[in-house]
Amino acid sequence: MQKRMNKPEPALSWEHLRYFLAVMEHGTLSAAARKLGATQPTMGRHIDALEAEIGGPLFTRSRHGLLPNDKARALLPHAQTMASAADALLRSATGDADAALSGAVRISASEMMGSEVLPEILARFAIQHPGVHVELLLSDQPADLLRRDADIAVRMFRPTQGALRAARAGRVGVALYAHSAYAARKGMPKTLADARSHVLIGYDRNPLGIQAVKQAGLALRREDFSFRCDRETSQLAALRAGYGIGACQQPIARRDPQLLPLFQDKPLFELEVWVAMHAELRAEPRMSALFRHLQSSLRAYCESR
Repeated sequence: MQKRMNKPEPALSWEHLRYFLAVMEHGTLSAAARKLGATQPTMGRHIDALEAEIGGPLFTRSRHGLLPNDKARALLPHAQTMASAADALLRSATGDADAALSGAVRISASEMMGSEVLPEILARFAIQHPGVHVELLLSDQPADLLRRDADIAVRMFRPTQGALRAARAGRVGVALYAHSAYAARKGMPKTLADARSHVLIGYDRNPLGIQAVKQAGLALRREDFSFRCDRETSQLAALRAGYGIGACQQPIARRDPQLLPLFQDKPLFELEVWVAMHAELRAEPRMSALFRHLQSSLRAYCESR
């Protein structure tokens, strides 16, 4: 009788997974290629090879980039665990002093950044440095770092105090979107002028928010908004519920295929993203490590267009 050959177990290439993680983080082959110092065709070949190993597609190709499907989202945490393990192995082999960081770090950020952007970024840092405890202070009023209200701040404007160490992460666009359920009911405006006749989500008593809308070319008053709230996280919740048309940071909106961009996803305006901390804290290893992680991760967030 002929001896039955053992069927080899399927194996995933770590190199393919590394490129997969970059695409998941940046959203497009071109942005991921820039991050890894590779070419777009090389990125595409690795993604195609991984999909062949997995046995099915991981992304839907669209004009906005690569949209991950359920299989990609299920694979993501396992790939991140492998990446963290590889980083830990490298730190152990090289004797990196950051390998055993510990202690608390208090971070100040806006409610939108702290609710929608930072949790995933901080989760990756926690896997690498479980001894560091994060305290997240969420407020749209900037914390005073010189008075040590917080150790590190993520700000949507350039810090001006001279005693701060500040690093610019990039610029992030804010554009108008509507949920597909709203679009099915009311249609989509073709111009900014048409948008005035739609159900609009906006600010209540925040003069800076209303002024920003006016500077973007929408001469709107408080009374023109059907849903009014000064908390941008609540505005986003109303947008996702299909209440009406609202503004959202482009990388946040592009995670949800049900949020449809208006006007070819052209931003109304852009916000600068900065990371800042008191200059004296750079000598603290956990502070410097988290500062660097926030800067690089937020740079990737800003570039995910």
